[in-house]
Amino acid sequence: MPRERVINQEKMATGGEQWKEKTAEEQAIDDWLPVTSSRKAKWWYSTFHNVTAMVGAGVLSLPYAMSNMGWGPGVTMMIISWVVTFYTLWQMVEMHEIVPGKRFDRYHELGQHAFGEKLGLYIVVPQQLVVEVSTCIVYMVTGGKSLQKFHHSVCPDCQSIKLTYFILIFASIHFVLSHLPNFNSISIISLAAAVMSLTYSTIAWTAALGKGKGNDVEYTLRGENTLDNTFNFFNALGDIAFAYAGHNVVLEIQATIPSTPEMPSKKPMWKGVIFAYIIVALCYFPVAFIGYHTFGNTVDDNILLTLDKPRWLIAAANMFVLIHVVGSYQIYAMPVFDMMETYLVKQVKFKPSFKLRFITRTLYVGITMFIAMTFPFFGGLLGFFGGFALAPTTYFLPCIMWLIICKPKKFSFSWIINWLFILLGLILMIVSPIGGLRNIILSAKSYKFYQ
Repeated sequence: MPRERVINQEKMATGGEQWKEKTAEEQAIDDWLPVTSSRKAKWWYSTFHNVTAMVGAGVLSLPYAMSNMGWGPGVTMMIISWVVTFYTLWQMVEMHEIVPGKRFDRYHELGQHAFGEKLGLYIVVPQQLVVEVSTCIVYMVTGGKSLQKFHHSVCPDCQSIKLTYFILIFASIHFVLSHLPNFNSISIISLAAAVMSLTYSTIAWTAALGKGKGNDVEYTLRGENTLDNTFNFFNALGDIAFAYAGHNVVLEIQATIPSTPEMPSKKPMWKGVIFAYIIVALCYFPVAFIGYHTFGNTVDDNILLTLDKPRWLIAAANMFVLIHVVGSYQIYAMPVFDMMETYLVKQVKFKPSFKLRFITRTLYVGITMFIAMTFPFFGGLLGFFGGFALAPTTYFLPCIMWLIICKPKKFSFSWIINWLFILLGLILMIVSPIGGLRNIILSAKSYKFYQ
């Protein structure tokens, strides 16, 4: 490809009339990579991509998290998490174009600007990969379990089928969908997933409301002793942190929105985020509070398991969960595809091609499928990964970057609130993996492979 200079004709929001020059080869690579290949998204794309990324099947475990915390701490943490993550998401939307003439299309690019070229990569990329890969594996397990629950609901007298086979069926969907080139190409899938998340969440809390509170419902903590309750509390913090995770893909989502000096991308992106967070509240709070109110400390880690009637409605809800995690898997896999393809094309100097994309993406789906089939109690890692990786990237890493880049005046409101959120995030990162790790050890003791 010739090396003549071309102009990337994309005016930056904060850059006025500044232009960014690229070689024809660099522009061709950007036009091929998943995150930067299309900038035609509308504001509502931001809404359903963010809903799909955030409102995962983890919403169904929120009543269980509440039962490990009790009413006071549970309600407090649910509301604080909503406020904190809403604020940090706003920060990331604002920082997307904070440098004149440049867009930070990927989380690690913003990290490199804040911490330095090498240190930014070392800080952000490992955490982002842990979040995205672990989430894909969790959703692989969730998709298989939803299929299994659906099969059992519609045919309770049929012969039992191993979870391994259902995970394999779920993975086969992604061996096809993972070859869609970019975020905009999965918009319909993401929209369907967002609608499904609102639907199954509504089914969960309305069915619980319809069932009503029983006479023997108790709200005491479910642990047998203080030690159990402490570890369960730590794990519940991780469950809530996992439920509010969506920041790892927010810059990549914003990268698909066009930007001009008159209409910077942050305006439509922020509009979409506001609608997304309203939907998040409509999904999370009723499920968590009504589910816990109805079942107390006997609620299962998936409220749909506790709600066994009406059978047809619960079967439908599990199918809706399946459709949702199909979209969620793709939303979290796309930035991983982008990282792999960027490295192979820009660093290893492979030629951009369908063959390269086919091999890398098929391998990724295969690896996540294999791990999910081997360790299907991976859902028990929600608490561990919720604290270990999601708390930093969601709760306090945006605050640290904001302090470095924007430099708010010491002891100003912005300075104080960011340090408070950093402290909260650090506490989450330290204590929640402890509870999660304990649950993993307990699950592993009685586990048999490929059952």
